[in-house]
Amino acid sequence: MIKINSVIHQFLADDALRTFPDECCGFLLGTEEGEQRVVEEIIVVNNAKDSDKRRRFEITPLDYLKAERTADEKNLLLLGVYHSHLNHPSVPSEHDRVVAQPYFSYVIIAVRENEFVSLQSWRLNDDSQFEEEKVEGYLPQSAESTPRPYPSSR
Repeated sequence: MIKINSVIHQFLADDALRTFPDECCGFLLGTEEGEQRVVEEIIVVNNAKDSDKRRRFEITPLDYLKAERTADEKNLLLLGVYHSHLNHPSVPSEHDRVVAQPYFSYVIIAVRENEFVSLQSWRLNDDSQFEEEKVEGYLPQSAESTPRPYPSSR
C-alpha cells in the first residue's frame, strides 16, 4: 500500500494538468515500514524525452542522481516515479513495464482533455509484471507540516 496525502495528490494532478498535452514526470520521496509506503514529498522534473512527449516520458540520469541525493539529505527513501497518461487510463503500458525498475512504485495520473480522471500506483512483481498497489489517501495534520514539492528543473 502507498499512502498519498490530499495535498500531494493535488500537486500530482496539477503537474499532469500543467504539462498537458505532454506527459509529466517526477519522483516520490517518503518512508516505508513493512508493506506500507508514505509519500512525504515529490520532486517535479522536466520530461527529457526528445520527441513524442505526448506518449512517453524520460528522466535523465542526472535527475535520478539529484533525487537520490535529495532523499538522502532529507532522510527519506526514493520510493518511485510518477508520470501522466494523456487521454488514456492510469494503467501502465508495455513500454512502462519494460523500462520499470524493481522496488519502485509507479504512480500514473490519467488526464483526459485537460481534466484529471484518476490516479493509480503499480509495482513490478517477481515475474516482472505490474500489480496494482493500493493507494490510500489521508488528510495532512496541518498545512504547515505538509511539504511543498521540491523545486523542479522546469
